Amino acid sequence: MMKKRFVTGILALVAAIAVAGSVHAKALMMATTTSTDNTGLLDYLAPEFTKDTGIELKWTSVGTGKALKLGMNCDVDVLLVHAPPAEKKYIKDGYAESRKEIMFNDFVIVGPKADPAGVKGMDVEKALATLRDGHKTFVSRGDNSGTNKKEKLLWKAAGGPLPEKEAWYVQTGQGMLSTLNITAERGGYTMTDRGTYIKYSHKHGGTPPLDVIVEGGMILKNQYSVLILNSGNCPKAKKDLAEAFSAWMSSDKAQDLIARFRLLGKPLFIPNANKG
Repeated sequence: MMKKRFVTGILALVAAIAVAGSVHAKALMMATTTSTDNTGLLDYLAPEFTKDTGIELKWTSVGTGKALKLGMNCDVDVLLVHAPPAEKKYIKDGYAESRKEIMFNDFVIVGPKADPAGVKGMDVEKALATLRDGHKTFVSRGDNSGTNKKEKLLWKAAGGPLPEKEAWYVQTGQGMLSTLNITAERGGYTMTDRGTYIKYSHKHGGTPPLDVIVEGGMILKNQYSVLILNSGNCPKAKKDLAEAFSAWMSSDKAQDLIARFRLLGKPLFIPNANKG
């Protein structure tokens, strides 16, 4: 009887270890941007992804530049980022083998309600040129994130050199929510994705100290995409789980969930995986 119980116990232990190993094997590690994390989107989507696929989604949220580096070093299995020019170069350089557009929002320039620079309603190039010429405080993430990469492109579009050495140009080296807080403290302007701004507004009860000053135009579109790492560079990356994640994110269910994700009655992201 004792021997039978002992054998049964051993079998149960082996089964438990096998289950634990199976669960561990179905964990997907993703590097993503601060905006998908700070807005709460991933906390909202992850349980549904796990329920549908049996894959546990884990992630680290950093600027897109750092996320791309994590993929380059094979420290993660998949990427969800928002810097299309850098992503396309990443594929060309052999670090990723595919890119799937999933959703977008837009970038906006926010600043004090009084708008001391008088740039409200201008197009973004004219607004940035006016801020530069007036030496008005502009707070940048300065962290090589997708937002920071886009901001640099917009400064170039506005003409003149990047203002990185100017006293009125402040680089935080921090995420978007922290940068918004610093901008409000300094009475300056900054560029943010709209999703994070809505989250920031929600934290302030719908009446944030910064208003949207400049918006609109295709130049401010903010596209998010899933990148599958190149197996030749990262042979141990869980490509099958990454592909399952990419397929799920572009599925009708996930796209509908993204469309329904709102704060203050406003959508934070617009799904576009199946734009046709």
